[in-house]
Amino acid sequence: MSTSTSIKLLPGEYWWGGLARHGDQMPFHAHSQYRQSLHRTFSGNQACPLLVSSQGRYVWSETPFAFEFKDGWLYLDETSENAIIWGQAQESDLRGAYLAAGRKFFPPDGQLPHELSFLAPQYNTWIDMGKHPTQEKVLRYAQDVLKAGMRPGVLIIDDFWYRNNGVWEWDALAFPQPKALIEQLHQLGFMVVLWVSPWVTADTRTYQELAAAGYLLMADQQVISEDAELDQHREKAPILQHWWNGASAVLDLSNPEAFGWFQSQLDRLAADYNVDGFKFDGGDPFRYQPSDLSFASRTPSGHCEDYGRIGLKYSLSEYRACWKLGNQPLIQRVRDKAHVWGQGGLWDTIPTSLAHGLMGYPYTCPDMVGGGELGGVPEKIDPELYIRWAQSATFFPIIQYSMLPNRVLDDQHLALCMEVIKLREHIAPEILRFAKHAAQTGEPIMRHMAYQFPDAQMEQIHDQYMLGDRYLVAPVINKGQVRRLIRFPGGRWLGDDGSIVEGFCEMEVEAPLSRLPWYTRLD
Repeated sequence: MSTSTSIKLLPGEYWWGGLARHGDQMPFHAHSQYRQSLHRTFSGNQACPLLVSSQGRYVWSETPFAFEFKDGWLYLDETSENAIIWGQAQESDLRGAYLAAGRKFFPPDGQLPHELSFLAPQYNTWIDMGKHPTQEKVLRYAQDVLKAGMRPGVLIIDDFWYRNNGVWEWDALAFPQPKALIEQLHQLGFMVVLWVSPWVTADTRTYQELAAAGYLLMADQQVISEDAELDQHREKAPILQHWWNGASAVLDLSNPEAFGWFQSQLDRLAADYNVDGFKFDGGDPFRYQPSDLSFASRTPSGHCEDYGRIGLKYSLSEYRACWKLGNQPLIQRVRDKAHVWGQGGLWDTIPTSLAHGLMGYPYTCPDMVGGGELGGVPEKIDPELYIRWAQSATFFPIIQYSMLPNRVLDDQHLALCMEVIKLREHIAPEILRFAKHAAQTGEPIMRHMAYQFPDAQMEQIHDQYMLGDRYLVAPVINKGQVRRLIRFPGGRWLGDDGSIVEGFCEMEVEAPLSRLPWYTRLD
């Protein structure tokens, strides 16, 4: 049985929350027509049972719920399993609402991802090597990072370094000496992260052992023996889930013993090979069915949360799909993006990451510079798009490369890219400072303009943002654009070009391909 709670929107009130991927549709307001369920479909990114308002109101539930903005009202669907909590912060603005909800429901614990995540770029093999990473390619890739003049950082060896999903042993043909490789990478200054998933390849000894132990999600299925006419019956059998690499069983992480088994595999990789962390892919709630049989009762979102908790043990854990776990030291990545300017590409990265910040995920990463969707990046890239993507991501908490600039750009565009890479090195200590602040307070690192300036009427701005409380960043995200309009809040602002701007005002500034407009708050 379900009931509906109705909340009348206040004049001039704006709301954020629910699905990070729909950041481009936020804020919701009196004229919005938007309905969303948080039960299964997260559109490939993070979700949180939180809504926050520009007038200090918030909504929370420990379990998934559906909500709708329609005709000036917010409708909340409640069931006997979920209780909607809504409240009013003492500070009647967006920052007040977010911090009040965070303190009450997902307070920070003072931990943050490893500092190198903020001080240097991440590097990922995915687009550069696709599904064919090898020891030789990875080492050469790391050496090319240094040849380009880029700082060593976190290096992610993506999918297909292993024998089979669930059999977390190195592919001996592709990586004949993995321990030596990681030692070499460490000597070069890199930390090493491995891709993992909750899937288990069927027709392996590991699958048989996990099934016998009850560590896999199950379903009632019809079983037909070799003598089909004599023996057809139903029994519990592991689910085979179809995903982008085929069909596999799924770990039941609601079972503490299965949880412990998976973590023991990761601990072994850390101990035996000195692996520094893990990229946790998959875990999307839509891949789970409400009818799945698990050790403990779980919603599809609950399975996603169990998967997220695996990463809490490690100082380097990256997720693309996540449920709850706000203000935990997990890197949250924007879903894979194609090498395009608009929807599904560069344009999405800012509103999605701003939504991350308002949902308790301060350590946000805008996917890979130039795009990270395998098959969505052409053989010949658009150098203008690549440069603008690098500029836009420079002030993000985490920046990640796969296509190295010295491998894909001509000399002219490479010089422009190296300028923005040096800018990132310059600003990195400030990013780390804001990350440490986030770990203590829960405040976003990358902030919506309305979060920092509640009286400036900037709720509907999607293409500029604040780094902490000090830096205003206004990247160009449209092809061929060489000027852009910037809205300045009150105060004095020092531009990257040396200009002084007196806010509050709107100003069109020159933004050739060689410039990322950014401003430092002076008072």
